[in-house]
Amino acid sequence: MDTSTALQIFRENLKKYVDFNEAEWILFSQHLSFAKLKKKHYFAEADKVCNKVGFIVKGSVRYFQFKDGEDITGYFSFENEFTSSYKSYLMGTPSHVYIQALEDTLLITFTRKDMDEMLNDPMLAYKMERFGRLIAEQYLCCYEDRVTSFVTQSPEERYLQLLSTGREILQRMPQHYIANYLGITPVSLSRIRKRILETVR
Repeated sequence: MDTSTALQIFRENLKKYVDFNEAEWILFSQHLSFAKLKKKHYFAEADKVCNKVGFIVKGSVRYFQFKDGEDITGYFSFENEFTSSYKSYLMGTPSHVYIQALEDTLLITFTRKDMDEMLNDPMLAYKMERFGRLIAEQYLCCYEDRVTSFVTQSPEERYLQLLSTGREILQRMPQHYIANYLGITPVSLSRIRKRILETVR
């Protein structure tokens, strides 16, 4: 994919948050960079500051942490979604999570320094403040939904929710990552899938 196509995809997706006129877009795009991650390479690593936000043009990433020597999957992001260790990005503190490419992934990125410069630019300040607020709200809502699902739903209910809203995860992710994401073992996931298939028949 060429850079102009990638930028156009990014610009269209940004309209959900802010709509730049041509002069604003030219100025904004000067702060953007491209990053290509090979499969299993990292966008962010635990104990290191994540100073950038990425927009996934193509590919996918997995968020995970280590516990007792095992990695625990917390979330996934796909095309047309943002990715970052957001607390680390905002606070300048070391990240608690790893963000790893699950396939070859192309991202458009901007750093915290870029954001600060745009917030100080009279032409961009208003729209960048709005953009930053809406992204923060989106992260907060995703986090609350994730916590609520673990408090109020059984593993089978969480899996059924994935079937209805997250089919892309089921199609593109290894089964042991999906099980990990649901908070169960691969064996338990197989049992749940078998029960659901028997119910459908």
